Amino acid sequence: MQPVIFFDGLCNLCNGAVQFTIQRDKNNIFRFASLQSEYAAEKITPFKIAPENLDSFILLEDGKVYLRSTAALRVARKLNGLWPLLYGFIIVPPFIRNAVYNYIAKNRYKWFGKQESCWVPTPELKSKFLG
Repeated sequence: MQPVIFFDGLCNLCNGAVQFTIQRDKNNIFRFASLQSEYAAEKITPFKIAPENLDSFILLEDGKVYLRSTAALRVARKLNGLWPLLYGFIIVPPFIRNAVYNYIAKNRYKWFGKQESCWVPTPELKSKFLG
């Protein structure tokens, strides 16, 4: 199964991150699902992660779940261009990386706005989205 990125479908920053990833995922590695979807509830619940915890970026890869900055760095590692160089930040202790991540997540609606409903992908991109 391909890695799945779970994201807050109402968050403008999160939707931008998904579009950014799609543009740089030239090898068609990732699939995407909104944290608000039934698919997310089904796949995330066994890992004891509540889908209503919408402030986290979640990567499901090879049967393991990665959260927050670790998930983002693991995604960057597989993108085209120079983005894999960001994976070097994995050496920074998670409590430091996630402090920055949590600060941005806490303020994401205030800084970037929020949509009334989840972003709907174009017909060409629909195959990349689950649920």
